[in-house]
Amino acid sequence: MTNNSDIPPTTATMSGGPAEVEEERILLTRPANAEGDLPKVGARYIWFILLGLFGAYIALVTPIALSLAIRIKEIAPDNEEYLGYVIGSAAVVSLFSGPITGVLSDRTRTRFGRRRPWLVGGAILGTIGLLVIAIAPSVLIIALGWVITTLGWNTVIGSFTNSQADRLPESQRGKVGGLVGFVTMSAPVAGSILGGILATDAVLLFMVPGVIGVILVLLFAFVVPEDDSRMRTFDDKLDLRLMLSKFVYNPRQYPDFSWNWLGRFLFYFGLTLNSTFTAFFFAQRLNLEVTEIGGLIAIAGLIGVVTVIVGSIGGGFLSDKLHRRKPFVLGSGAMFSVGAVMMALSNDLPMLMVGAAITNLGLGIFSAVDQALVLDVLPERDTDAGRFVGINGLANSLAQSAAPLIAPLFLGIGVVSAAEKNYSLLYLIAAAFTVAGGIVVLKVKTVR
Repeated sequence: MTNNSDIPPTTATMSGGPAEVEEERILLTRPANAEGDLPKVGARYIWFILLGLFGAYIALVTPIALSLAIRIKEIAPDNEEYLGYVIGSAAVVSLFSGPITGVLSDRTRTRFGRRRPWLVGGAILGTIGLLVIAIAPSVLIIALGWVITTLGWNTVIGSFTNSQADRLPESQRGKVGGLVGFVTMSAPVAGSILGGILATDAVLLFMVPGVIGVILVLLFAFVVPEDDSRMRTFDDKLDLRLMLSKFVYNPRQYPDFSWNWLGRFLFYFGLTLNSTFTAFFFAQRLNLEVTEIGGLIAIAGLIGVVTVIVGSIGGGFLSDKLHRRKPFVLGSGAMFSVGAVMMALSNDLPMLMVGAAITNLGLGIFSAVDQALVLDVLPERDTDAGRFVGINGLANSLAQSAAPLIAPLFLGIGVVSAAEKNYSLLYLIAAAFTVAGGIVVLKVKTVR
């Protein structure tokens, strides 16, 4: 790494003129430097990938944060647990879709490159899914719409990660990861604000975030250049047998990737337990209806943005500067657990807000630094980056599919009637998993 890596990439000017576009194209296509690292990316790439990710996350995470809970409450007012089943069923589909789209993306040969076709197609598919949810007459159709939605928008997010694996040098991974972490957390806040405004109109509640997502993803796809991939060749023909083989690998061959995968799974399992029932949890603790807490969740999210700025950007930049990843990942897991415990023991709004802010701080650090760590230990980057990004995404998908399905078991422990839910136990278990995730990452050997 050079001293230039300490300069925030977003400080560069973006005139947007033809000369700059050509300069950006040269920057993105020239060979790696003598040390084997990739060349640095310019401000154009960073700005537009952040905008694209903001759009994708506002479309995908807003329903998880608020919109789905409102729709479930409208159709099945006495069955809050259906929310977990809807989210979990879509996450099961993601177990297979992530690696498949990653492998297909690696092998896509078009004049527009490998990643851009999947960005555009995923955004369109995800928006169709949101429309299905908005007009769904039953929980079953909501579940189908959510499967379509997550398939589309997860493809978009995976394609953005593949693009980072293709282009980001080591010296910029923490910084860009920090900015991405901030975007990831600020998008749901914007979505919650929109949700609070549009809560009475089901179509607008889902479609406004979807349209924003499509526009911002298309901006990246059409403004940021990508190499023509039609000349790429492969030694083996992709068939069903080879595709299935891409789902597995020998963990002993890539131990650091494997340990980080396990740590990521544990952290996101705890995170999903913590976040899936946030709307219902706030409503229970504050004795409000779920349709009345959109504004409070938005306020909690706005407070969280401040902590995410400190966590994601500060953690990412410091991680690059200090050449350290593991201490930040461990600290983020511990910090998240502290916030989750506070929320579990809270009975008033100030305590809930403080606990949520601390969990956001931990999540901000983790999302930035662990994303950089993933890129640091990613195997077979030149040929199978999309494949291993997809396998890494299985950690998220498995956690997000298993946690909502298991959560109702925890919610039912120690309660007297079916109407009661043990959210305290759920949040304490979430705290334990996030700490475990930080500890496991210490097993990574090649990155400090």
